[in-house]
Amino acid sequence: MSRTGGTTGDGPAVDRLLTVLGQWQHARTVLAHVADHSPLPGPDARLLVLMLTLRTARTGAGNLVGQDLTALGLSDPQDLVEKLTGCGWLDLPGTVGDLLASRPENATPITVPSLAPHEDGTGPFTFGKKMRPKLSGGAQKVISDKKLRKAKATSATRLLALTLATRTSGPGRLGTGGHGITLNTLATLVPADAGELESPTDQLTTADWLTDAALTDTLTGQLTERVLPLTCPLPAPASEAGPR
Repeated sequence: MSRTGGTTGDGPAVDRLLTVLGQWQHARTVLAHVADHSPLPGPDARLLVLMLTLRTARTGAGNLVGQDLTALGLSDPQDLVEKLTGCGWLDLPGTVGDLLASRPENATPITVPSLAPHEDGTGPFTFGKKMRPKLSGGAQKVISDKKLRKAKATSATRLLALTLATRTSGPGRLGTGGHGITLNTLATLVPADAGELESPTDQLTTADWLTDAALTDTLTGQLTERVLPLTCPLPAPASEAGPR
C-alpha cells in the first residue's frame, strides 16, 4: 500500500489498496465500459457482468468457482448466467450447474469473447496483466465488505459503493473537488433511475460507508474513514491542483 492524499487535494494521508492515479483511472474505465456494454438490464446483471469482466479483462478468459457467484448476493445467479450464455456474451465449457458447483480445486474456465484481443493485439483495456488482479481484488473488497454483507446490501447498493469509491476527492468527498456527483452519472453507472438511488444511498449510510449524504440533482457527502483505503480519487480540478 501507499500513503497518498496530497496528490489529489488536501487531507490526511491514506493507505490505499490501489496506489496511484493510473490505477484509479483504470478502475473508472472498467466501470464505464461495463455501463456501455452490459448485455442485460438491471443491477443484478450489471454487478455480475462487472465482476466477470474484471476476471477476464485483457485476454477474454479467466477462471471462476461457484462461490464467486453466490458471494455476490444475486437473487438468481443461475438464471443470470444462463441468460449471459444464451445471448453469447459468456462461454462455458459445461453447464451453469457445473459452474455453480465448482470449487477452487476444479475451477471453471470461462470466456467472454468481446474482451478477447483483436488480431492487432488491442482490446478494450490498456492495462497490463499484473493490473487486472489488482483491479479485480479492489472491486471484490468493496462488494464483499463485511458491513455490506451484514446489511444484505442489494446489487444496486454494492454498485453504488463501487461507483462512489472511484469518484471522490482525495479526502473522500464525493465528486471532483468534493462537489458531488450528478444523479444522471450515477444512474448510468449503477444502473437505476434517479428516484431509485435514495434506498441504496440510505443503505450505504447505515453500513458506515457514507456520511452527510444529500440527494438533489447531485449526490453529495463524505465517504467514511474506514472505506477510504478502497477509494480511487479523481484528479483535482486545475484550480485546486497547485499549492495554496
